[in-house]
Amino acid sequence: MKNNAVKYFKSGYSCSESVVQAAIDKGYAPKELLSVATSFSGGMGVRCLCGAVAGAQLVIGTMFGKNEERDGMKARALAKQFNEKFAEKHKVNCCKVLSAGYDFHSPERKNHCCSMVEECCDILENLLKENMVEV
Repeated sequence: MKNNAVKYFKSGYSCSESVVQAAIDKGYAPKELLSVATSFSGGMGVRCLCGAVAGAQLVIGTMFGKNEERDGMKARALAKQFNEKFAEKHKVNCCKVLSAGYDFHSPERKNHCCSMVEECCDILENLLKENMVEV
């Protein structure tokens, strides 16, 4: 999943779209989720929540969130675990803070954000494996 997400990110998809499209490719999310992910790009347009984190959370919600058969508690627990794992390395999940010091349109920032896409996919894949969803 990570390799596909990076490929998408480098080809023009946003961070959130890249994570979601890679999940769609693996069959974890419906193709319609891609358009939802777009609004989470660039920290929801104001560089707030990291888009790669948001994309992973969208996938978690799609797979484990509330519906006719589930109460959503699993999604909430996995969302928390995801954030805790991400915070172990980065302390925050705010796009503005994570990309501080980079010009937003620079290749250096793009490379930095590429690593966020990779890390979010790694965390997401591990959570899915731990929760018996084949990846």
